[in-house]
Amino acid sequence: MLPAPDRAEHPSRERPEFPATQVQFQTMTTPAAPTPLSGEASRAAREEQVRDCLRAVVDPELGDTIVDLGMVREISVEGGDVVVGVALTIAACPLRSQIERDVVNHVRSLDWVRSVDVQVAAMDADQRAAVMARARWKAREDAPETAIASSTRVLAIASGKGGVGKSSVTVNLAVALASRGLVVGILDADIWGFSVPRLLGMEGDVEARAGKMIPLERSIGPGTVRVLSMGFLAGEEQAIMWRGLVLTRAVQQFIQDADWGDLDYLLIDLPPGTGDVQMGLARLLPRTELLVVTTPPVAAQKVAARAADMARRGYLRVAGVIENMSDFTCEHGTTYALFGSGGGARLAHGLGVPLLGSIPLHPDVAAGGDIGVPIAMSGDDSELGAVFKEMARLIAEDVAPVVDVQGCSARLMERVEAAVAQGDAGTG
Repeated sequence: MLPAPDRAEHPSRERPEFPATQVQFQTMTTPAAPTPLSGEASRAAREEQVRDCLRAVVDPELGDTIVDLGMVREISVEGGDVVVGVALTIAACPLRSQIERDVVNHVRSLDWVRSVDVQVAAMDADQRAAVMARARWKAREDAPETAIASSTRVLAIASGKGGVGKSSVTVNLAVALASRGLVVGILDADIWGFSVPRLLGMEGDVEARAGKMIPLERSIGPGTVRVLSMGFLAGEEQAIMWRGLVLTRAVQQFIQDADWGDLDYLLIDLPPGTGDVQMGLARLLPRTELLVVTTPPVAAQKVAARAADMARRGYLRVAGVIENMSDFTCEHGTTYALFGSGGGARLAHGLGVPLLGSIPLHPDVAAGGDIGVPIAMSGDDSELGAVFKEMARLIAEDVAPVVDVQGCSARLMERVEAAVAQGDAGTG
């Protein structure tokens, strides 16, 4: 043990002498009691406690808390009595009773609460739009895992209405892309009106392997087309009478419970409109990009714009517009704009996206689909084949090129290794 220092030799180290009473006072002192909160501060603290409780109340349809969705508009506390104002998207919300019950149960868990009064109101249009935008963004951020590789470009072929040739465009684009040596998947998401198997001349049963559906394949030149459709699971003339969540679940199975393998592109033939399948797709595959199909008339253009609006509200990219049935050229060489002209260009300009191509109205398109030989298989030998070939080129080289993720990572690592080697050489 070190000897105690001599205070005489080290006067600077001497402790000051405190009176005994002062030392005794210091040792017996206890922390002062907190100052009681004022009435306003206490009320604010309790309101914050209530707000924290309400973060556990989730709108099951929108998938987020009523606090984060901005549905809690008012919290007031008077003693042990609590009033909570909740704004629902619509007054007749079917989940109103459940939300009210959850609010009451969670707030009552606070030991100082005596009563809970839930006052429900309906949002106005602007408030509802803000809530739905947040819900769609959260769904995008929490997208589930799928069987589609992250390197696959997902292009949904959409239209605001039926009868514009959307399925024919999907099939011929897939064939044109496969002709470039690519592997292209087609998901026939038009559950009610499936037509892709007939358009491609494909038939057979969908097999399962290791609990996964195996898409049917068809070789197209140096490439491959893989297809999943209700047409392989039901009779061609059998009506599919599904609605709502059942429809969404069917598309979900095609995306999650199928072994697509490595795809360069996945083309999704959507049903017409902006319904359950479209909204489900935005949640399941938020990286989906839309190609909007329209015909020349202004009415068709306006309806197609709704499909683009739906995509953007779901934070999906609109990649381009395709105009179908643009004009008709008779055997004498005279061209007729039977359905008007300029609709595709007007829509593309209004959306700020490129017009990828205009497909002439020609009986060979329908004839090829009837016999299962898409017109795009004719290549450069026909005007129609050339149109689809050019659209495939624009997609593959400009609008939505396949990104070689591994190649990019490899090049990045090469640069890092080169930099490290250069640094070692410099210090050596």
